[in-house]
Amino acid sequence: MLKGKTIILGVTGSIAAYKIAGLASTLRKLHADVHVLMTKNATNFINPITFETLTDHKALVDTFDRNFNYNIEHVSLGKKADLVLVAPASANVIAKMAHGIADDMLTTTVLACKCKKLVAPAMNTRMFENPITQDNLKILEHYGMTVIDPDIGLLACQDVGAGKMPEPEVLLDYILQELVHEKDLAGKRILVTAGATQEAIDPVRYITNHSTGKMGYAIAKAACQRGAHVTLVTGTTQIKPYRFVETVPVTSARDMFEAVVSRANDQDIIIKAAAVADYRPATVADNKIKKKDGDMSIPLERTDDILKYLGEHRRDNQILCGFSMETEHMLENSRTKLNKKNIDVIVANNVKTKGAGFGVDTNVVTIISKDQEIELPLMSKDEVANQLLDFLIEMQQ
Repeated sequence: MLKGKTIILGVTGSIAAYKIAGLASTLRKLHADVHVLMTKNATNFINPITFETLTDHKALVDTFDRNFNYNIEHVSLGKKADLVLVAPASANVIAKMAHGIADDMLTTTVLACKCKKLVAPAMNTRMFENPITQDNLKILEHYGMTVIDPDIGLLACQDVGAGKMPEPEVLLDYILQELVHEKDLAGKRILVTAGATQEAIDPVRYITNHSTGKMGYAIAKAACQRGAHVTLVTGTTQIKPYRFVETVPVTSARDMFEAVVSRANDQDIIIKAAAVADYRPATVADNKIKKKDGDMSIPLERTDDILKYLGEHRRDNQILCGFSMETEHMLENSRTKLNKKNIDVIVANNVKTKGAGFGVDTNVVTIISKDQEIELPLMSKDEVANQLLDFLIEMQQ
């Protein structure tokens, strides 16, 4: 995933320094070339040998260390680095970076780097909230660095408050967001729907379907990693939303309809991947099950057709994409929906194929437009998401 990428990890004097060992290991498993720079204070919390073992590179501490092959190391690393993460970032190092002070290997290299820089503050709450530190963080942001908000919790000093370094999984998300894909969707606004809606029968029961939301969430994540501003309107699901996506939770089909329609005019691309419950109880105020010819039945009415409404009210140069799940005549029925709803693309799910459909991490789909049909083989839903986005980008050009 990160093959060919060079990442610098800057580690400063904080008890949280030990957590970066796990991050370095994970980055190496993703095939990144990882270099660790440490302040002298950091070596009091974790031994440089740990990082050297994990990265296969000398952990640099001393600017004038002669115990490695000659090179102007801070300049060399600065030229080839794709990203710098300073974590944990102490108040002292933050102040140095904000004001261009380069008096050790870490701050010297950061000053020499032109790549994207991430900073994860970690310190006592009073130090973090000090106006001087806050001003320094604003200066870093002014110069294009991304400051990762610290967690709130119990600190090593036993104070409770802001200043705790986020877990390595969070830091990894920030790194992947920057490096995993070129930003070919930068400036685009994309709305994705995902998950299953629920239609209440009474205070206990509801009508829904088997959708897990995995396909829609994969599309939202892929679009975000490619630089788009993504809004995810999501029904019920057990998936944790991607942290860089704007998430709008909804329950019913009507909730989803209103959430999508109210945002539709601002979107360049709308992808409806949600499996909306097609029917709701006909009497909302009195959803009583009625006995009919000896059977228990519920009077139902159709829910709002989101795609049909969007097709009738689309703005110029807007791409509309839907999903179709058919058990028979998949291509014919999907193309009928494409034309009937006046949309640009429909993705037909082959639910009869092993490894496709609800609840799995793979899919088999056919991307259908007015003049094309592209059948994709079995692949991960992440791969399907990127293939679909490639298709939509080409269509909009």
